[in-house]
Amino acid sequence: MSRACAVVLGCVVVLASFAPSIGYDQPILRDGELIFPPNAEIPRFLTPNEIEYLKTHPQIPRPRAVTSPPTGPVHCAAEYEPMDGLLFGWQSFTSNLTSLIDYVTNEGAANAYVVVDGASEQSTVTTTLTNAGANMSRVKFITTSLNTVWIRDYGPRYIFEGNCRAAVDHDYNRPRPLDEVFPTTFANYKHHAYYEHQIIHGGGNYHLDALNRAYCTRLVVNENVGFLTELQIHDIWQSFLNVDTHFFDPFPTSVDLTQHLDMWMQIIADDRVVISDWPNNVGSTQDVICDNAATFMQSRGYTVYRTPARSISGVHYTYTNMVMCNNAVLLPMYSNANMTTHNTQAFNTMVTALSGTGKSVYQIPNCDSLASSAGVIHCIVMHVPQHRGAPGPNGGLSPTIYLKTLRGPQTLTPGTNVDIRWISDDDVSVSSVDILLSVDGGATYSTTLASATADDGLFTWTVPNLCTDRARIRVVARDGVGNTGLDQSSANLDINGSIPSNPGDMNCDCTADAADLPAFVLALVDPAGYAAAYPLCDINLANLNGDGQVDGRDAQAFADALIGP
Repeated sequence: MSRACAVVLGCVVVLASFAPSIGYDQPILRDGELIFPPNAEIPRFLTPNEIEYLKTHPQIPRPRAVTSPPTGPVHCAAEYEPMDGLLFGWQSFTSNLTSLIDYVTNEGAANAYVVVDGASEQSTVTTTLTNAGANMSRVKFITTSLNTVWIRDYGPRYIFEGNCRAAVDHDYNRPRPLDEVFPTTFANYKHHAYYEHQIIHGGGNYHLDALNRAYCTRLVVNENVGFLTELQIHDIWQSFLNVDTHFFDPFPTSVDLTQHLDMWMQIIADDRVVISDWPNNVGSTQDVICDNAATFMQSRGYTVYRTPARSISGVHYTYTNMVMCNNAVLLPMYSNANMTTHNTQAFNTMVTALSGTGKSVYQIPNCDSLASSAGVIHCIVMHVPQHRGAPGPNGGLSPTIYLKTLRGPQTLTPGTNVDIRWISDDDVSVSSVDILLSVDGGATYSTTLASATADDGLFTWTVPNLCTDRARIRVVARDGVGNTGLDQSSANLDINGSIPSNPGDMNCDCTADAADLPAFVLALVDPAGYAAAYPLCDINLANLNGDGQVDGRDAQAFADALIGP
């Protein structure tokens, strides 16, 4: 069975009898191919035409390949942490998008990265958002094509590797090829590192806190049946996101067509979570799942808050599908007559739940159409965390950079080529990188290996013919206004297998002999001249008596090193 067939034949199969009574658009199936009409309100769930397409196209086209996981210290950003901005795909449900972008760019004090398909649409969107009162200085347009609005499910999930943001992607569980490739487009736009794992997944089926605890439903297990076990899925997320994932049972598809966690749970702080309650369906499968989840989360130390949810005519109305963006929390509102009485109750619950956090709650009206497409406002945004750079002396924020290779300890052989790799980040972009070498354990970095090299993440270095066990590498990122940030080896590198460095080896050839005499004398009488003549050597090798000074008192020790006492 192919991976795509697993999606169709697993528990995510959408039966026509479960579709909402409210109509929805779907891609056109013509001559065995799917055609996505512009700005169509394609639902979040697999449409009948997509299911039919997957029967004859068992493998969704994949233009990308699985990468190795991050190698540095990793933190996966929680949605309540500081945000640079949110991603939006301007495809459909534009009145909801307009409301969200207004709040995000004003009350949320964040950027709105808005995906449009060209200059004409950008002009139209600019007029719409300006008239709505959005802060247009915070609206950043990205020109590319998408299939649907559901960017939560196909967009990149962000981690920090070191202090650099990096995008992590998955195998999208829908045959929507333009959506599928968007994460690489955005990572390139932001000049961020990019990683991809092999889990078939929809991003809305995931929540996490800032303490490396994550949650999903076993929809993801059913989607990957025959390829990955639950333990393997857990371990892949552990290696890429540095999280410990707990798996809940999913809702029946008769209640929720996507079976995603964000339709009934939202983590709002390290120790607070909101979970749906079902006052009109006490004892139902979904009510039991939510009650059991509430008990479990309490056992983990969370304070649990409950907001009402209902399934009406096949539509799942929920308030947990909310959007958090810095100090703004955006809550869906519904106009369905059976739901209007719940709007105020949900609002008051969220105000209580967020007390003491400095966050304010705002209601987003007219979310009924989104709900009928099996998603609400959380489903049409994706979070981009705030850059970790400190305020730069030249304005803006300083770059961050993470050295991925040659962090030490490691032994290098002269004459061999080794790759110096790094990733970088900035609030705008990194313009160039310097690469420096230390031979004194990081006390100084006096040798430049590359100056103002391109920030492409790779420099191939030919290891010089020197003898030291105290080499280190430093990478320095520079942005367009001259702010800098750096990272470096965390332990010493040994070149030429010199452990320890040979006392008296003043020319760094790994041997203390008569050839070192002129270098030793130069170190005594002209330290600057020695540094110029032997730039890859450590002058402190002349400090043979260990008193911290390089002077005439080291001469006897030097003689002893050459000929013995």
